[in-house]
Amino acid sequence: MDEWILGEKFNIVYPHHGSIQSLWEKKFRRTLKCEKSIYPFHDGAYEDFLPIFDSLIQRGVKDCYSESYTEAFLSTAENLSSEAELAEERGDSETAVRLGLRSACVFRICRFPHLGPQDGGLKRYAFERQKEIYLRTGALMKCPIDAKFVPFSHRLDHEGLEIPVLQRLPLGRGNKPHPVILIMTGLDGYRTDNTALTDRLMQKGWAVVLCEIPGTADCPADPKDASSPDRLWSSVIEWIKEQACFDPDRIVAWGLSAGGFYAARIAFTHAGQLLGAVAQGAGTHYFLSPEWLSRADGHEYPCGVTEALALKYGFDSVEELVSQGQKKFSVVLSGISKLPSCRLLLINGEDDGLCPIEDSMELADQASGRELIIVKNRMHMGNPDAQPQVIKWLTELLD
Repeated sequence: MDEWILGEKFNIVYPHHGSIQSLWEKKFRRTLKCEKSIYPFHDGAYEDFLPIFDSLIQRGVKDCYSESYTEAFLSTAENLSSEAELAEERGDSETAVRLGLRSACVFRICRFPHLGPQDGGLKRYAFERQKEIYLRTGALMKCPIDAKFVPFSHRLDHEGLEIPVLQRLPLGRGNKPHPVILIMTGLDGYRTDNTALTDRLMQKGWAVVLCEIPGTADCPADPKDASSPDRLWSSVIEWIKEQACFDPDRIVAWGLSAGGFYAARIAFTHAGQLLGAVAQGAGTHYFLSPEWLSRADGHEYPCGVTEALALKYGFDSVEELVSQGQKKFSVVLSGISKLPSCRLLLINGEDDGLCPIEDSMELADQASGRELIIVKNRMHMGNPDAQPQVIKWLTELLD
């Protein structure tokens, strides 16, 4: 690339890197992300995290990948879970939900930034506990959150039998089938981490199915196989169309961050089965180029991102990701982006340092029916400005 749209920021190492202390003081606390309960602290409370990060800093923990990092969160998460259970037992559902979500959020940050299907250890334990607490909490909500297991009908022999998803249905439509938004989750945010987003979709009267992407959490699709997402989404879409509660003619995919790659891809591979797709914060081609990856660790992601990306895409090392990733997974080099597509919205922040805005521009430039929104002065995903624009686009498509 002669010159990235990111400009001089491409070569900058952002100040939150280097230690947990820098991460807390120069990103999470300084930007008030934790206090505002936004990424990655969805559903969380500032007062839960301040003593945890103080402890991590005092102990000199350097990064999020170690078990010593994970250990620091467990007692707080369990205490919040116990308080939530007590509130539920005394019939105070509102407090139980609030505390349960706070507990689940602490477990989420506890297993940050990446968990693969084969991973064990404390981060796996944290995710298993998060799922238990989140489902117990979700059952108390006005629009309950339900766990479903989709048959992986297009699986290969070495892949898992079922695809775990979460389902949430809005109120007030009687027996009428709902339009459905298939949420493809991200590198570190999984099916248990999108309460506020699904709340908003419930208000619109749209059903939601949340599904993890290959190489993350509980997804059974082979992360090393570039074609495994096609088998995954074929199985999920077939299941959606079999459910009486969903409108089979109004299915829209919405990929978040790393999930945006899959939303962009499915717009071509399953064009005839979807009404539309939204690729938000999507990497599609350049994000896996050696040049881009050489600087991505220093940008806005809370931790070094290339290690997590290598694990997610099934590589044994960052070096393998750098040398093979783009050739193996690019939507452009594979020729997929030359296929006919369904309606596709590509939206991202112009200053994205994880997935360059050039990736969205590359697909939008190739054919009609692919709309591009560039959010000025915003980084990865383009939020908070991007989400209302996606909702507006979906409303025009579905209503």
